[in-house]
Amino acid sequence: MAPKKRPCLFPSLLLLYLTLLLLPQVDSRSFVVDRTHNQFLLDGFPFRYVSGSIHYYRIPRVLWADRLFKMRLCGLNAIQFYVPWNYHEPEPGVFNFNGSRDLIAFLNEAAKANLLVILRPGPYICAEWEMGGLPSWLLRKPKIHLRTSDPADNMTRIFARLRKYEPSGPLVNSEYYTGWLDYWGQNHSTRSISSVTKGLENMLKLGASVNMYMFHGGTNFGYWNGADDKGRFLPITTSYDYDAPISEAGDPTPKFFAIRNVISKFQEVPLGPLPPPGPKMMLGPLTLHLDGNLLAFLDFLCPKGPINSFFPLTFEAVKQDHGFMLYRTYLPYTISEPTPFWVPNNGVHDRAYVILDEVFQGVLERNTKRELVLTANAGAKLDILLENMGRLSFGSNHSDFKGLLEPPILGQTILTDWMIYPLKIDKLVKWWFPLNLLKRPQPDIPSGPTFYSTTFPILGSSGDTFLYLPGWTKGQVWINGFNLGRYWTKRGPQQTLYVPRLLLLPKGAINKITLLELENVPSKPEVQFLDNPILNGTSHRPHFDSFSDPQSTYEPIQLSGH
Repeated sequence: MAPKKRPCLFPSLLLLYLTLLLLPQVDSRSFVVDRTHNQFLLDGFPFRYVSGSIHYYRIPRVLWADRLFKMRLCGLNAIQFYVPWNYHEPEPGVFNFNGSRDLIAFLNEAAKANLLVILRPGPYICAEWEMGGLPSWLLRKPKIHLRTSDPADNMTRIFARLRKYEPSGPLVNSEYYTGWLDYWGQNHSTRSISSVTKGLENMLKLGASVNMYMFHGGTNFGYWNGADDKGRFLPITTSYDYDAPISEAGDPTPKFFAIRNVISKFQEVPLGPLPPPGPKMMLGPLTLHLDGNLLAFLDFLCPKGPINSFFPLTFEAVKQDHGFMLYRTYLPYTISEPTPFWVPNNGVHDRAYVILDEVFQGVLERNTKRELVLTANAGAKLDILLENMGRLSFGSNHSDFKGLLEPPILGQTILTDWMIYPLKIDKLVKWWFPLNLLKRPQPDIPSGPTFYSTTFPILGSSGDTFLYLPGWTKGQVWINGFNLGRYWTKRGPQQTLYVPRLLLLPKGAINKITLLELENVPSKPEVQFLDNPILNGTSHRPHFDSFSDPQSTYEPIQLSGH
């Protein structure tokens, strides 16, 4: 007898949790689908919702009230949001609804803003979120099949059943797009104001209810971005600005005011002045100082030591959910002639930074660059730093394992006997003392994955700001120990990272910025804080040939004026 499948308990537990906590607040209110008149009834009266999507997990908690208040001022009477399973159950049976994960607190803020809630609890959400909201620990079962169902006759049977039970009903558009997402390596997506407002007005004339996705996008802080597979692996940018009516920094845009004008033709909008853009701060340039290459901190990044395995293991096999892992072996023989080094079957998920005897050799990238050429003596130390760039968030049965999925090959030899280091970089960075106190002797010229940092005070009043990294290639950045997200200046389109002012310590205190640059450091290792974002700062080939041509290069960065 086949073993019983473990049911997904998260939605049921979530609904029970919400019911128990919200039950004392429930009164005699009602919400009914009036199919006879093709409308909703709220408390017995005809009702149409005009809603916007917002994701609490992409916004710092202290900013929830601000974003919701602005949505109400635009004339919305409801919000729609997902609940990502992986954000609340990091380990099987371990639930977290504290701090920025306090779902009840977010619902209470929505109530204070006089906004109804359309709750979409998952377990799968997509939302361009890491693994579409499914927890990566599901992949600890290597043969698991995600998001699957009987493929025979899926759609015809389902729609026939729908029409059997719902031959009529109110018109609803649950996801009316105000913009679109961005991928690393493509141009910043936009949608014109006129196209958004025209479609919105037409739907409202028909009496339809509508939810605008997104109304405020927010940010993929840390490692939470998802990815798509459109014939090639496309990780999503740190910014989830989405060209939405409320910008990533929480400012009303011209699209916001145009939408408010349309809504006002059909229902009352709140009176009173609309909030101006929040204060923004400029600072710098600041010079960053070398702390040392990543390998120098290996004992601190993996204090329990390596896991030994004949063949490489995936992230999931060693319970490493996000970030980075280091694979180490020693070459069995001398390679005096340039010899191909590669991983078969596109087995690099997602980027591999190859280091030979402490010297950076180059990058292997999923779907793109798949081979390097090496020479070395027998016994040379080979290190491969693997970066998880975000799991696929869309599609059926995409079990997106991370790490080295196949053993690397040097010439005709399969490399074995690996030491695997799951790296806890965030924990190291959160330690306040300078990393350079830990460093060992370093080469004069930094090579490959390298830590840089500096400290700085805020001299005047602080405000939201945007971290600009001119000349840096790719990496991760932390402000006062908070993982701000990924930067990929060379590939773009995003050139700045949003820094909410709450992350910066006030006047008189010392702030710290830490960078893990994975490839190449600019001749002037500087950063600066701007008062405007740059989300479309790189020009790209129209057909994106660079994704299929390992030898191609990216066109130079072109920045708009400031």
